[in-house]
Amino acid sequence: MAATQVLARIISFREKGMVELNRLLLSDLLRRALLEDIGRGDLTGEAVAHPDLVAEAIIQAKQPGRVAGLQVAAWCFQELDPSCRIIFQTADGDQLCAGQILARIRGLARALLGAERVALNFLQRMSGIATATAQVVAKVQPYGTRVVDTRKTVPGLRILDKYAVRVGGGLNHRFGLDDGVLIKENHIVLAGGIKEAVDMVRKRVGHMVRVEVEVTDLDAVKEAKEAGVDAILLDNMDLSQIRQAVLTVNKMCLVEASGGITPDNAKDVASQGVDLISLGWLTHSVPALDLTMKLVSGE
Repeated sequence: MAATQVLARIISFREKGMVELNRLLLSDLLRRALLEDIGRGDLTGEAVAHPDLVAEAIIQAKQPGRVAGLQVAAWCFQELDPSCRIIFQTADGDQLCAGQILARIRGLARALLGAERVALNFLQRMSGIATATAQVVAKVQPYGTRVVDTRKTVPGLRILDKYAVRVGGGLNHRFGLDDGVLIKENHIVLAGGIKEAVDMVRKRVGHMVRVEVEVTDLDAVKEAKEAGVDAILLDNMDLSQIRQAVLTVNKMCLVEASGGITPDNAKDVASQGVDLISLGWLTHSVPALDLTMKLVSGE
């Protein structure tokens, strides 16, 4: 793919409002991951590659899917060799076919070998998340339902997991406990009821913060609606309950469905009229996309 085509896709990616990754936010994470793998030194790579040996490698897809995390992979190589040159032949958000080359990398052979596994680990995981997200998004799109993630991410990788969801066409739920209110069962128990919990939260947070309540039955849906919340999360309700909840809310706030939703039944849930579907498995149990790195030359 020509460089101008890749650039055009990157620009299109930005115009769609996708979140861009900030290297400063990730530098410590990448270094820790590389140090975990390399430790005191790459016994194998340092034995077979002279310190000045330059090599070229390709990253290639072994199965179809949606790519996410190319820049993260590139930064891994550049952490070990700042002069390393990466030529992207795809862009995040592209649909891959088996055998397709994602990028070409030229740099010190030791750096390519040393960063290979860490770069692929990030890239494969993020692409797996993006691929799974895109599949669900396509199924619910006819109903105008949006797919969102949860906080069920790998500790330390949340920013990457949630970025990958965006690449797959989904949206992000709150990043952490500090950027949104979600009143769950335990909060309601401590507060003494839904209305009490909502009132306590409203007195504490600013007017820009949305308040969502998680409910498990239709009576609680009515309580949450009457409390004036911004969104109601329907936890593990069946289709008839979801439909009744949507009718009860009557567009007075957003309705989110969660729990027990799979690629097979996501369409049925969306057809009940919910605004959002949140999926924990998108970031805690999605298979990685199978990718590989191969050296193609060494000088």
